[in-house]
Amino acid sequence: MSGSGLGVAIVGAGMIGQAHAAGYRAVNAVEGPKLPPVRLVAVADINATLAQHVADRFGYQRAETSWQAVAEAEDVDVVVAAVANPLHREVVEGMLAAGKHVLCEKPLAPTIEDGQAMVAAAERAPGQQTAVGFSFRRNPAIAAIRDYVNDGTLGRPLHFAGRYWCDYGADPRGPMSWRYKGSPGSGALADIGSHLVDLAEFVCGPIASVRGAVLSTSITERALPAGTAIGHAPAELSDIYEPVENEDVVSVTATFASGASATLTATRISFGHPNALGFELFASEGAATYDLERPGEFQIWDAAPPARINGYRTVLAGPAQPYLSGGLPMNFPGVGYGQNDLFVWQARAFLEQVAAIEGNLPPVATFADGVRNLRLLAAIVESAQSGSEVKIV
Repeated sequence: MSGSGLGVAIVGAGMIGQAHAAGYRAVNAVEGPKLPPVRLVAVADINATLAQHVADRFGYQRAETSWQAVAEAEDVDVVVAAVANPLHREVVEGMLAAGKHVLCEKPLAPTIEDGQAMVAAAERAPGQQTAVGFSFRRNPAIAAIRDYVNDGTLGRPLHFAGRYWCDYGADPRGPMSWRYKGSPGSGALADIGSHLVDLAEFVCGPIASVRGAVLSTSITERALPAGTAIGHAPAELSDIYEPVENEDVVSVTATFASGASATLTATRISFGHPNALGFELFASEGAATYDLERPGEFQIWDAAPPARINGYRTVLAGPAQPYLSGGLPMNFPGVGYGQNDLFVWQARAFLEQVAAIEGNLPPVATFADGVRNLRLLAAIVESAQSGSEVKIV
């Protein structure tokens, strides 16, 4: 630790960087073993105005305009890499070489090879903690369903029908950004499908093979912004158009190692669904459903009630579910939570790893988990291109 406590910096001040910035601001509000003092040191972004705005908004000490400035800063111990996907490897390797603990946003890297290089860099720095930001693993309702799978309440999983429907790309007048550039698989699949694939394995165990994948692009060109485009926000457009290089929609069928099956769909052009992650799980002795549009609840059907009154029942997530006891200021059933809270609990869990505090929160997903996810994404792309079943190795 540099100086007194743990100094935190966020690299990337866009939409997801701001979620992390807010999360680290709130970590001390989560009950648990006492953390070392957390210092909010810096927000870095090539857009100096944006970096300063985010630093001011969330109470960080200063703004920087390069990740290198953060790497060189002696008062920074923990770094979140929340930059565009193609920059992950460069930033992460630079931070590890500078002695920082690093949490990298998903997907871990643009390619498996890049991800493997990042794992190797982490192995060369055994005293430094690393993690990848699969934030939905921290969702209390989803974690509760996973617990019901693991303890046998629902029996053996049979089918997982998962979706991540978004509409940030539905308007053809939306500006061109890095999200619309790259090879097949770097669009909706990498951006939101990576979460869905990880979630399917989190709930049901490892996927053994994929088949029948389809990648499709509906909006084939977009105008460059006249100025700066931030996240998914609208922007003034120029009269210069460039082709969209990756997919708007991905769908795939998968088979788990257990023999269960899955259908998975991710789209960035689903009008009316700004952020609709959800799934239905059917098992041998019950079923469960979850919908992020109603984040603080889930539905379950198991063998507990008598048959004459059995059926899906809605459970409001509360202190009995993972992460919520001590995770919210009002530690009471029915209070509710949202996606932003997941970043708080993820930040708290990562800082507990950094501070070597054991047993309060489960560890954050590892770089190895990130590479596993990249292998699954690559297999989906291969299936779409070959038309064949692809086994996961």
